[in-house]
Amino acid sequence: MPDNGYINKLDYDAFRQDFVKNSLNESDLAQNPFEQFSHWFSDIAQSGMLQPNAMTLSTCSKDGSPLSRVVLLKDLDESGFVFLTNYDSQKGQHLAENPKACLLFFCMELERQIIITGTVNKTSQEESQKYFNSRPYESRVAALSSPQSQIVANRESLDTIYNTVRDTYDSNTISCPKNWGGYRLLPDSFEYWQGRANRFHDRLRYVRVNDNWKIERLAP
Repeated sequence: MPDNGYINKLDYDAFRQDFVKNSLNESDLAQNPFEQFSHWFSDIAQSGMLQPNAMTLSTCSKDGSPLSRVVLLKDLDESGFVFLTNYDSQKGQHLAENPKACLLFFCMELERQIIITGTVNKTSQEESQKYFNSRPYESRVAALSSPQSQIVANRESLDTIYNTVRDTYDSNTISCPKNWGGYRLLPDSFEYWQGRANRFHDRLRYVRVNDNWKIERLAP
């Protein structure tokens, strides 16, 4: 590759770390993947990492174009993993065209990752409104102000919209916009990945079979 001066010469091998903190055996797993997630997420929350509920959401358009971005897990039960966004955003457009998605939780502090695949549906308007009302007033203003994923002229134009909305609504009159709310991913697979020495990692996957879960080991 020609060196045009724009790319720093980094020693990527200097970043190498061996993963030696733990292992993962079949006997370590709960029979229910949601219960296993609860155990690992509790560990992540206590690991010292910032924003432990941050997760990478990957979606794909109808023509096969993928996109990943970080969103926040806001609720979880056995009906699925909930995150919230603008329905007119790029992720919202992808999910309208193709409701299959993937969630990734990564915790370097514990040398672990969790990969969850499934089908996404919108939450009820009542759920979306309830969460919207729980947000700080300024965040509610931001949700109402942002034409998310659309091209805008500059930062000043966004600030103008924000200020207009803030001047129009107070904390008692602002309400959840119809194009904003929750999505719930119902899993069909969970993969629990534990880093091991020499890149010979442990990977155990739950796969939904009718109303049950099958556990299988994957090669690293």
